[in-house]
Amino acid sequence: MEALSPNRKHTLLVVLLATLITLAVGQGTRLGFYRTSCPRVESIVQSAVQSAIRSNPAMAPGLLRMFFHDCFVNGCDASILLDSSSSEKTAPPNSLLRGFEVIDAAKTQLETACPGVVSCADILALAARDSVVQTGGTGWPVPLGRRDGLVSRAADTANLPAFNDPVSVQVRKFTDKGLNTQDLVALSGAHTIGTAACALFSYRLYNFNNTNGPDPTIDTAFLPTLRNLCPNGGDGSRRVDLDTGSVGRFDNSYYSNLRNRRGVLESDAALWNDPTTQRFLNRFLGVRGLLGLTFNVEFGRSMIKMGNIEVKTGTQGEIRRVCTATN
Repeated sequence: MEALSPNRKHTLLVVLLATLITLAVGQGTRLGFYRTSCPRVESIVQSAVQSAIRSNPAMAPGLLRMFFHDCFVNGCDASILLDSSSSEKTAPPNSLLRGFEVIDAAKTQLETACPGVVSCADILALAARDSVVQTGGTGWPVPLGRRDGLVSRAADTANLPAFNDPVSVQVRKFTDKGLNTQDLVALSGAHTIGTAACALFSYRLYNFNNTNGPDPTIDTAFLPTLRNLCPNGGDGSRRVDLDTGSVGRFDNSYYSNLRNRRGVLESDAALWNDPTTQRFLNRFLGVRGLLGLTFNVEFGRSMIKMGNIEVKTGTQGEIRRVCTATN
């Protein structure tokens, strides 16, 4: 049987995503929303994202995480971008988010090209997709038409998925947003290009559950590597790759690391240690005897679903002139 060329594989993935998109579009967003009102919207956002990631590759996981954190708090309405003394971005889970300036740069260009037309929420959705493409992943068609929210409260971030959530809590938090267990495992794959501060997982290395020892689920050959990167009592802000050996590449090696007990965050490691989620990891890894799942395709499908969480459309919300403040 003739092997598919990389270009043909890419084309097939895009076609499959296009066929899946009809299952996910809803709540008023649609493809081609700005076709006549701002036809250059996607190229303008893409250019801003490309430039930022070339200058600082850490912007890619930052923009992806920002979109996730926005959608999980009162829907995908760019409330994460608003500035105030008690806005979402001031909450502890968002304290290390990066990439705000990229969204601002795209918004400035769009306000010149088509003033008052493109929402900050749609810019964020496009930037998340473009971040994946810039790191080697497959893109997906992004339905647009979101409007920007008027409210941003730090207190509303309390139910964001956390670094130490057990699988049961992760599943509940995703279910509350209309996402299923496969979506949880697929979207966790974003960590293939992510990093985490030592402060978020050092407890697993030295005093897990007050045992004065490491988390026994960590591969014993991997433990010294993590301890060297995050010495006991060391710099808690130092960042460590979540997908060892594949930094900056959007691929499914994250799942291989979880299978090899090399998950860095407790919430990630738990995905392999729980049969509820382990079966989806095995499907992403193509384990023999299981119906396989293509990571890039399923990630795009789940991103489309997530991008439609509680969106504001029509006359709801507004189109902000600047992303950091309401009109």
